[in-house]
Amino acid sequence: MLAGVSSDFYARLEQARGSDPSESVVAALARVLRCTPDEKDHLFRLAGVPIPSRQVGRHIDPGLRQLAAHLDGLPTCVYNELGEVLYTNALDDALHCRGELRPGRDSNLYWRWFTRPASRDRVPEADRARLSAAHVSDLRATYSRRAEDDQITELVNDLAVHSAEFRMLWDRHDVAVRRADLKDVQHPTVGLIRLRCQLLVTPETGIRMRTLLPLEGTDAAEKLELLRVIGTQQFSEAE
Repeated sequence: MLAGVSSDFYARLEQARGSDPSESVVAALARVLRCTPDEKDHLFRLAGVPIPSRQVGRHIDPGLRQLAAHLDGLPTCVYNELGEVLYTNALDDALHCRGELRPGRDSNLYWRWFTRPASRDRVPEADRARLSAAHVSDLRATYSRRAEDDQITELVNDLAVHSAEFRMLWDRHDVAVRRADLKDVQHPTVGLIRLRCQLLVTPETGIRMRTLLPLEGTDAAEKLELLRVIGTQQFSEAE
């Protein structure tokens, strides 16, 4: 009754008899049965209908938030599939000379990289083309999963309007989810810091936690400790 189907139809559905259920019927049943996101995906697979994309994650679950809070000795940033930054710790802000996060596109990693030249100031010029390609291939993977999502479509269209570099890279159709990388940061006070970028991706929400670790065999650990002691007071965001 809650799903809006008859008991006879539901019985035939459980017994794999009769016509195939529509996507709306399967969605209604998943809602009434209070399926978890994974159970809902499984139910859609069993019914032979397309698995709907999940909502873009904008809330950090308590476990991930607690983990991020315990990484105060490493630059840490949490963001979602659209590149919207949800959390940064003080060391990440100090490393990137970042001020307070602003709502909207100003807190979007992809948008800032391709439309705000100052966002690249801390990255050595030799690394910028590689990072641009990595950003686009990562966004392309999200777009492939969420092609029907108006938010990702709007972001891609706006980036294509504002950045010729983005348009060129987007047309290459490279697809890859970033999970690890190397990153050099040229800090105005402590100099070049060589880091290993590690990503933790939560499949349920698509939220990623990016942590930067000192690259082995370099003085990155000492420089990060110096930044942690200095703090963020003397740094302001470059516009």
